Amino acid sequence: MAVKKDLSIDYLGVKCENPFFLSSSPVGSNYEMVAKSFEEGWGGVFYKTIGIFVADECSPRFDQTNKEGLPWIGFKNMEQISDKPTQLNFENMFKLKRDYPDKVMVASIMGSNDHEWRQLAKMCDQAGADLIEGNFSCPQMTSHDMGSDVGTNLELVKSYSQAVSSTTKIPFIAKMTPNLTNMEPSARAALAGGAAGVSCINTVKSITNIDFENMTGMPVVNGKSSISGYSGAAVKPIALRFVAQLMQDEIVGKTHLSGIGGIETWRDAVEFILLGCRNIQVTTAIMQYGYRIVEDMISGMSHFMDERGYNTVDEFVGLALGSLIPAEDLNRDFKILPAFDEDKCIGCGRCYLSCYDAAHQAIDWDENTRKPKLNDDCVGCHLCLNVCPVQGCITPGEIKWKEGRNKIDIAIKKNYE
Repeated sequence: MAVKKDLSIDYLGVKCENPFFLSSSPVGSNYEMVAKSFEEGWGGVFYKTIGIFVADECSPRFDQTNKEGLPWIGFKNMEQISDKPTQLNFENMFKLKRDYPDKVMVASIMGSNDHEWRQLAKMCDQAGADLIEGNFSCPQMTSHDMGSDVGTNLELVKSYSQAVSSTTKIPFIAKMTPNLTNMEPSARAALAGGAAGVSCINTVKSITNIDFENMTGMPVVNGKSSISGYSGAAVKPIALRFVAQLMQDEIVGKTHLSGIGGIETWRDAVEFILLGCRNIQVTTAIMQYGYRIVEDMISGMSHFMDERGYNTVDEFVGLALGSLIPAEDLNRDFKILPAFDEDKCIGCGRCYLSCYDAAHQAIDWDENTRKPKLNDDCVGCHLCLNVCPVQGCITPGEIKWKEGRNKIDIAIKKNYE
């Protein structure tokens, strides 16, 4: 049965019909593409980054990583900002806002100096953009005056944020680079410069594969390659980490955050929202499955809300933040032994092999029955649970308290199916 819930949410003072947006990338780079996405149900777009500089692209410029025949788990791109004329891009945004007034238009821009940032901000005003995103994070720009090299320079982040926020009243979003140790200082610098919010993450600098034929990285451009941005499902754990740290910061955590990185399903989107995001952006999933994936995202989030009694998205924004604590504060007084369901066990031996060669030799193997049996060496690491190919076959079982530790009621994850 179809479930319909109100997915609308306020993002930096702008009402969004849902939190699902295209990120500034090839998937939202002209009128026709964005219009099609709006028709399919996306709440808005971070239009592909526009600069005074018009990109001259290489060919090919994409590569991907996969595992054992699966669809790509990671995606590398060497594409820069828009390769279309600056004026044409702003005209497209103007027409899109005219034709789809209820959709949210975010103009993503990138300059190489204060003057260019101000100039682009004025054009955003003229185009009727609802919000502006400053791209401080693209890792494959051909100029060190733009992209991720700017995002690691606190003075430039603050200065360029100030250049935009002093030129227009449109709320400004600083798009952060993950190519640093901690993102909080850069985000604070952006907010000090007048930014209203933050988006993260952009792509991670990478070399995905080495081509043996040309002895260079992938993709191969006339026998050469370069380090550039990595995205897709593989970067989601990195993105979630940065999101959590930003939202736990006493200053940055008071702002609205847009989450990016490996979002392919409704569950991915919910995870970002549970860590405090009020908006999520998608690219590589659209590259694989098309704009209609938003239908499943809308349906899945609606069912999630219905099952848990949420009436609005606001009710679960940031709910997971409070239980993320420093490693030194984790309770280490107990261990949870794994429980084996012999009826579900297929006798593959993965748990035994992994435990013996990579953990604590805590599983014995019965050659006659081809069943695992736990011994007294188990430390409760749960490697066996993670390598088992059968969902629900290995689950958390008996709780054992370390000697001399006080027993308390503890919360554990029970459902792994």
